[in-house]
Amino acid sequence: MFRADHVGSLLRPASVKAARKRHFEDKTLSAKELAKVEDAAIRELIAMQEAVGLKAVTDGEQRRSFWHYDFMGALTGFDLEERSDGVQFHGVKLRPIFPVIRGKLDFPADHPHLAHFRFLAANTNVTPKISIPGPSCCHFRVAKSDIAPKAYRDDPQALFADIAATYRKAVAAFHAAGCRYLQMDDIFLPICAIPSTAPRKRPTGRIRTG
Repeated sequence: MFRADHVGSLLRPASVKAARKRHFEDKTLSAKELAKVEDAAIRELIAMQEAVGLKAVTDGEQRRSFWHYDFMGALTGFDLEERSDGVQFHGVKLRPIFPVIRGKLDFPADHPHLAHFRFLAANTNVTPKISIPGPSCCHFRVAKSDIAPKAYRDDPQALFADIAATYRKAVAAFHAAGCRYLQMDDIFLPICAIPSTAPRKRPTGRIRTG
């Protein structure tokens, strides 16, 4: 469709990093005030992407803490738990956030990424694009001990069926919101296809912190 584009993440400007710290850590900035800072940064990033000639632009995932967990954590049935120790990655220790499944999976009508897309679409003159984690993230990143519903623990096919249904609903919702370029960033799919006899490494993929 295009000669070049990017998956989604862009480095956060200092203004967003400072605002997120004030909101999430210092508790001195409201969610509304944080959104204003993010809005301004996203508009600038959109302008930068358009200026270099990209025909599809993203919001740089400025509103996300993790490229995948934010989407998963906002699904019905999913939750994100903060624990004592994070994953070590290339000299950086990530926030100790772990996805857990507490109930039946579904895609809610008020999923925040829909609003993120609408803001992007309203502020660009080219194709607005959003990336979400692929379906395999929803089982590959969740330990069996972190799956509460017995039906999912006992029957992986039941879990896979509900993940598929959730994603069908998500695709329909993004389409209804006007999205015509939805990318599923499924870095775990090839890992799942590696033969069991081969040595396995478990990459964390593209990392966003803060």
